[in-house]
Amino acid sequence: MRILRSLLVWLCFIPAAILNGGVRQYCLHPLLHQWALPVSGVLLSGLIILLTWLLLPRVGILNQKERYAIACLWTVLTITFELIFGTSTGQTFHELVSAYNPMTGNLWILVVLSTALSPVIIKKSI
Repeated sequence: MRILRSLLVWLCFIPAAILNGGVRQYCLHPLLHQWALPVSGVLLSGLIILLTWLLLPRVGILNQKERYAIACLWTVLTITFELIFGTSTGQTFHELVSAYNPMTGNLWILVVLSTALSPVIIKKSI
């Protein structure tokens, strides 16, 4: 049941990501140009860790096995959501996969890693 309740925490990542995209487009890009994308990736990763730290303890006290299960669930949901959303907005599969290459300046892989690791490393109890 706690693993299912952790979905509510993951759902909070969606508006955070949308807000991050708006900040990147309207604030960071005009100021930082080519650095806006990596800075945005770091900001979103920080938001995910912060939201996990604030909200995951409300799910209940989790053992290590549950934390790993949540990490796997969140990772699969994040990648699935990104693929479905990306293809629905007209991005090609190649464009979506290229986002996982940090050499392009896109730190999406950092966001996925933050999503995967945050439930494991955040051990704050209620």
